[in-house]
Amino acid sequence: MEFNPELNTWLNIILRWVHVFAAIMWVGSTYYFTWLDGRMTEEEREKAKGKAHVWMVHSGGFYVVEKQKKPGTEKLHWFRWEAATTWLSGFLLLTLMVYLGGGTGMVDPDVLDISGTTAIAIGIGTLIVGWFVYDLLVQSPLGKNEILFACIAYALVVGAAYGLTHMLSGRWAYLHMGAMFGTIMAANVWVRILPAQRKMIAATKEGREPDANLGARAKLRSKHNTFVVVPTVFLMISNHYDATYGSRYNWIILSILILLGWGAAKFIRRA
Repeated sequence: MEFNPELNTWLNIILRWVHVFAAIMWVGSTYYFTWLDGRMTEEEREKAKGKAHVWMVHSGGFYVVEKQKKPGTEKLHWFRWEAATTWLSGFLLLTLMVYLGGGTGMVDPDVLDISGTTAIAIGIGTLIVGWFVYDLLVQSPLGKNEILFACIAYALVVGAAYGLTHMLSGRWAYLHMGAMFGTIMAANVWVRILPAQRKMIAATKEGREPDANLGARAKLRSKHNTFVVVPTVFLMISNHYDATYGSRYNWIILSILILLGWGAAKFIRRA
């Protein structure tokens, strides 16, 4: 399927603009709450009694935020559409840039001589399989051991990087790694975090004590997102740097950059 070139260009511009700005909002709110939760934890340690709260200053105003264990009766402000908008605009970009063209741009005969349809199937399959493997791993007993989980997850990521760079062109292998990470993060929000929060709200409305485990599991998924997002940002812009995806060692470079991204995330989370 072919679009009018001018229409294609403008759709690309608009979708990319939306995608980048939505991602900025999503990452910003995620790291803001990560920072806020860290400060709240410090407050809770310092105060044996009383509710934790944090004072802040921004744009000429002073704000105080207080942490609650369960929702109150006031209006709740959700942070969810940033994730949905980022993922949807990203998938539409993939569709516009390569899927609608039959996937031929994803094929590099020097890497693997496959059809465009097969390349598309590999790309979309990566997004789906990546989420289910990650989700099952988190829910398994391995997910309870942070270090073991991280090691296994990294090994799987390296395997995915190797596999994609040996099936697709380097550029599209990198972009589909980013799309896989983005899918995992968005699914974490919509499939795991939001439903858990809704169950806690429903319990409160029914006069029951919310299940603290739901909150803990949602927090774990959010924590994972703060790590995944750092290499994902690089992958979003990786098509500008052919020294990475175009190298014969592209999968090794990507594996190292992902590990560096996770290290940076750990440092940022402590800041």
